[in-house]
Amino acid sequence: MKFAAIIRPTSAKVALAVLVIVVLLTAFGPLLAPQNPYAQDTAAMLQGPSAAHLLGTDELGRDVFSRLLTGSPVSFLSALMAVAIGLFLGVIPALLSIQLSRTFEWFALRLTDALMTLPFLVFAIAMTSLLGNGVPQAMGAVGILISPAFFRVTRAAALTASRSQYVEAADLMGASTMWILRRHVWRQVLPAITVTAAGLTGAALVIVASLTFLGIGVVPPEPTWGGLLASDLKYLYQRPLGPVAPAALIVATVWAFNALADALRDAETHRSSERADSSTPQEVPA
Repeated sequence: MKFAAIIRPTSAKVALAVLVIVVLLTAFGPLLAPQNPYAQDTAAMLQGPSAAHLLGTDELGRDVFSRLLTGSPVSFLSALMAVAIGLFLGVIPALLSIQLSRTFEWFALRLTDALMTLPFLVFAIAMTSLLGNGVPQAMGAVGILISPAFFRVTRAAALTASRSQYVEAADLMGASTMWILRRHVWRQVLPAITVTAAGLTGAALVIVASLTFLGIGVVPPEPTWGGLLASDLKYLYQRPLGPVAPAALIVATVWAFNALADALRDAETHRSSERADSSTPQEVPA
């Protein structure tokens, strides 16, 4: 897919701009924080926006704007970590289930069905209770539970590719399973995986925000978008506009990933249509 075709819709351009801003916040947010995000000031608790505190202060007098910037890397990178884990655990078994034995295929399908029945929150709490309340443990739980989405999408695309004539010809010529997957199947499933990854990153961001909202994965006083939202909601009467900034950042980022996923899907559909039209034989006029 060409980059120009992906960003042709206006929504895709806006989504890309939002994601660029989020990436910049992730990379440079802690450096741009005007104040120490952990410094407490009991004389300035629950203040509204001002020149000294652009987004006000929390219940301990900490600068909310600085904490929002400092929490960007943890919030955004945690979602990417969860998607990376889900991609690894979903894509590889899906590809192998096409080429390996029926026993492996049956086991992979049953395991995927079982994972889809697990509730996110209960599983994440169980994982962090057993392995410790940390980001890797929580994101590992999220990655495990989103892996079935990657598995199903990849398997469907790989099944279509594996039934093509060139894959059957390579198999008859004695090509190895890994060579067939790498040379023929992977190129056919990559667009579907890319679209799924973009959409699931937005979903993972919501899940990460929900977990950190409950204090799972990140231990206070480490700031996160979900943690800031939870803190602001406790004092909604004193600071009615407090939750707006973290909520807006979460909503904008999730929308950007969903819009990007839609743009990727539309671009791939258009490319597939053009390829089908070009391969259709044209009638020769008499």
